[in-house]
Amino acid sequence: MLELHTPVQYVKGIGPRLAEVLASKGMSTVEDLLYYLPFRYEDRLNPRRIGELRPGEMASVIAEVRTSALFRTKSMPLFELTVGDPVIGKESPHLISPQADETTVGRPRLFGAGPRAMLKCIWFHGTYLKDRFQPGQLVVLYGKVEVSKMGRERLQLINPQFEILGEKDGDAPEAIAESTEIGRIVPIYESAGSGKVTSRWFRRVIHGALENLTPDVVDAIPDAVRRRMGLMPRREAFRLAHWPEESARLENLLAARTPAQVRLIFEELFFLELGLELKRKHMRALSGIAFRIDDRVREAIKRILPFHPTTAQKRVLKEIADDMRQPAPMRRLLQGDVGSGKTIVALEAAIIAIENGYQAALMAPTEILATQHYLSARRILEKAGYRIVLLTGSVEEGRKRDIRRHIAQGNAQLVIGTHALIVEKVEFGNLGLVIVDEQHRFGVMQRLKLMKKALAEEEQSTVDGQRSTAATRSADVAAGPQDLQPDTLVMTATPIPRTLALTLYGDLDVSVLNEMPPGRTPIVTRRVGDERSDDVFAFVRKQVAAGHQAYVVYPVIEENEEKGVKAATKMYAEIRRRILPDLRIGLLHGRLDAEQKDEIMRRFQAGEIDVLVSTTVIEVGVDVPNVTVMVIEHAERFGLAQLHQLRGRIGRGAAKSFCILVTGGKVTPEAEQRLDTMVHTTDGFEIAETDLQLRGPGEFFGTRQAGLPGFRVANLIRDQELLEAARREAAAVISGCDREISQPEVSRALVHLRSHWQRRYGLVEVG
Repeated sequence: MLELHTPVQYVKGIGPRLAEVLASKGMSTVEDLLYYLPFRYEDRLNPRRIGELRPGEMASVIAEVRTSALFRTKSMPLFELTVGDPVIGKESPHLISPQADETTVGRPRLFGAGPRAMLKCIWFHGTYLKDRFQPGQLVVLYGKVEVSKMGRERLQLINPQFEILGEKDGDAPEAIAESTEIGRIVPIYESAGSGKVTSRWFRRVIHGALENLTPDVVDAIPDAVRRRMGLMPRREAFRLAHWPEESARLENLLAARTPAQVRLIFEELFFLELGLELKRKHMRALSGIAFRIDDRVREAIKRILPFHPTTAQKRVLKEIADDMRQPAPMRRLLQGDVGSGKTIVALEAAIIAIENGYQAALMAPTEILATQHYLSARRILEKAGYRIVLLTGSVEEGRKRDIRRHIAQGNAQLVIGTHALIVEKVEFGNLGLVIVDEQHRFGVMQRLKLMKKALAEEEQSTVDGQRSTAATRSADVAAGPQDLQPDTLVMTATPIPRTLALTLYGDLDVSVLNEMPPGRTPIVTRRVGDERSDDVFAFVRKQVAAGHQAYVVYPVIEENEEKGVKAATKMYAEIRRRILPDLRIGLLHGRLDAEQKDEIMRRFQAGEIDVLVSTTVIEVGVDVPNVTVMVIEHAERFGLAQLHQLRGRIGRGAAKSFCILVTGGKVTPEAEQRLDTMVHTTDGFEIAETDLQLRGPGEFFGTRQAGLPGFRVANLIRDQELLEAARREAAAVISGCDREISQPEVSRALVHLRSHWQRRYGLVEVG
C-alpha cells in the first residue's frame, strides 16, 4: 500500500526518471501527486454513434480502426486514421447506445449508424503515431467534430484525444468498462513538461495511486472544525476530486465547488491561516518602541503638510499613531488608490519616529520609485531641517561609503532606497520605523532583513568605534534597550479586499485611504490608434495654449531596446524638431541622475516646460496639478495596474483632465480587455478586480515574492468565502477558546502543519 509520504517514484508507472520530471513541478510524494488536481473536466458519460455526430460539438466516440497512414506534406507530417462503427460479437447491453438498433444480420451493433458510417481523425506532426493503430482495434476518441474539407458530409476530428481499448473480438467490453477515458466524467490535467507526462498519463497514474492508497489517511483538521464546515474524509476527497461520480454536476466541478474540492481547498487555506495565526501571536509577544506623541511632535507634523489633510488621511494617521504609541511593534498595511495621499501619511509617520530620536527607512522595489520618493521627501521635509539620503545600487561607490557612514552614525534621519538598504554593509544607528512601498513587489524576507537592521546583538557603532546616536535622540531613549523591534508600515496602491489583505500580508493590520484629496476632477480616458497621432498632438497643443501642461509617456528609453517600439529619446528629438517645435519640451527617464531628475521636475512644476516626454519614471510620486493631458504611446504594452498608476499623475487640479491611450501595434485579446477597462472606469477597486481576473492571483499578488506559496488547489479570489472561514477556524484553534477542540487535536494540527505545509509556506513561522 502507498502512504501519502511515499516518494512518488514508487507509484506504479513512474520510476526514478519520471520522478525527477514530477519533482521539478513540485511533486515529490504521493500526497503532492494527489494534490495535482485536474484544471477542468469533460463529460464523456454518453458516447455517441458516428451517425449521431454534429459539426461543432465536443463528443466521445467508440470506434473500430479501419485504416491508418502517415502523410508527409511540405509543411508538416500528418497522421490520418479512419474509423468506423464497431460490431461486437457477444451482446454487451451496458455498452449499447439507447438508440442502437438490431441489424439485418440479427446481432446488436455498438453505436452503429450503418456499415458505411466512417470518421476521419487527423493529427498534425503525427509521426509519433506511426504503427500505434492496427485494423480491428477498438479506440476511444474525444474531440471537436468538424466537417472535412476533402469530401462532402464526411466528418472528422482534429488532434483528438484517444485510448486504445482492445481487439474487436477480445476483451473490448471489459476494457471499455474499465476505461479512464470513456463512460465517465474525465479529469483533464496539465502536462508536466515531458512528452510522456500527458493528461492521459496522469489519469492512469493517479487512478492507480488512489487504488493502492492506504485507507488510514491522517486527517489533522480537528473534528469540530470538520463538523462545522461539513467536510468529507480526506481520502474520499482525493478520490472524488480526481474521479467524480456520475451524479456530479459538471458546472460545480468546473467552479471547484463539489464537496470533495471544497474539502481540499479549505484544508489548504486552513493550514495557511493556522501558520499565519501563529505568526501573529508571535509578533504580538515581541517588544517594540513606545513612541511619544506630544504637542512638539504634532506641531512638527503640521509644519510639513503641503495641504489640508482629508478625513481619511486624518483617520489613518490616527490609527498609525495609536500603533506607534504601543510597546508592541506596529505591523500595519496602508492601502490607498492612486492619488489618495499615501506618501504624505508615510512621511508623517516618519516624523513621529524622527522626533523621538530614531531613524526611518523607506524601501521601494525599483530605483525609479525610490528616486521619486526621495524627490518628494526632499521637497516636503528639507525645508523643515530634516536630513534625507538616497541609497540605490547605481550610486557611485565612494558616495555610497559616505551615505552608509551617515546612516551608521544616525546623521541621516530618513533613509530612502531600494534593496541596497538590506545589504550587510548598511548599518543603522537607530532604526525605529520601516516603510515598505508596493509590498507585493518585495519578498517578505527582504522586509524582515530591513527590520532586523535594528536588532543587532551588540550595540551598533560608527567607523571610529563610537556609539552611534541620532542627533536629536533624547537621553532617556539613548539609554533604552537595543533589542526593540522597529515599527513597520507597508504601502500599496493595489486595492485588495480586506480578507485577502489579511492573508497576503499575514501579520499586518489594515488601514484604507478611501478618499481623494479635494479638488481632484474625474479623468476622461480615450483610446486611439497610432494613425491618429497628428490629432493627438493637436489636442496637446490646444491644452498647452489654454495654459496647461502635458505628459507623453513611452515604454522604452532607447530605440534599440525593442524593435518596432517608439522610444522616449528619439521621440523627444522628433517632437522638439517637427511635431511641437514652438513648445518647450523636456525629457525625463530613469538613466538620469537624481540631480538632473530633480532639476527637470522643478522646471516642469514651475511651468517652464510645456510637455514632458518621459518613461514610466513618473509612475509614482510626481504631482503637478497644472497637467491636464497624458498621452501613453504603445499603451497595449503596459499592464493594467501600471496604466492606472500613470493616469493617476493627472487630474490633480481643478481643470478637466484627459488620458489618451495610443496603440501602436498588434493588440492581444488580453490587452483589449486592459484598454477597455481603462476607458470605462477610474475606480481602483474595479481595475484591480479586472487585473486579478486577467493575470490570476499568483501573478497579481506576486505570491512567490510576497512569501506565500503558489497554491495547489485554492484560489485567493474564487475562494474568499472559504478563506474567511479558514481564518476564523484557525484563530479559534490557536486562541484555545473553542472547548470542542482538545489539546491533542491542536497538537496534531500543529505537527501536521510543520511536517506537511511549512515547507510550502516558507516564511510562516511555526512554533
